[in-house]
Amino acid sequence: MWKKPENSEVATAEKDAPVGKLSTFPGAATRPVSGGAAIGPTINIKGDINGSEQLVIHGKVEGSISIKDNDVIIGPKGRTNTKAFARTIRIEGDAQGEFKASELVTLKNTSRVYGSIVTPRIVIEDGCKFKGSIDTDGEGRGTAKPEDKIPPRRDGSGNP
Repeated sequence: MWKKPENSEVATAEKDAPVGKLSTFPGAATRPVSGGAAIGPTINIKGDINGSEQLVIHGKVEGSISIKDNDVIIGPKGRTNTKAFARTIRIEGDAQGEFKASELVTLKNTSRVYGSIVTPRIVIEDGCKFKGSIDTDGEGRGTAKPEDKIPPRRDGSGNP
């Protein structure tokens, strides 16, 4: 009685759907992720978190976070006091501690961040609250010393 046409758009969309889940978190990339994890707004964690999946924090985390090959997202209601290492770190909520990303750190306009950041690339949106240090050498070789000097410009002007 209800026969579905063979060449319908719905059938094509289902057939062409990507394998795996797509990230459903607001602002997250639409690339496939392998089993991301989320910490809900009523969850409080004290301790270390290690893994390889994308981690989204909407609750409170105190302790270290190590997600070396994926992303850590601290949502707008998320609060952390942590030492975090990930491929990318996006902070939308309150974060305190040390943050090291192998690719990128993004501080959204709703974020309040206190601590140190080590990353080769950083995006700081207008309205973000930040107090601390940022090291963009990408390798975290330590802090600059007074005797360290900025090399002259390549154009030969010598002006900084």
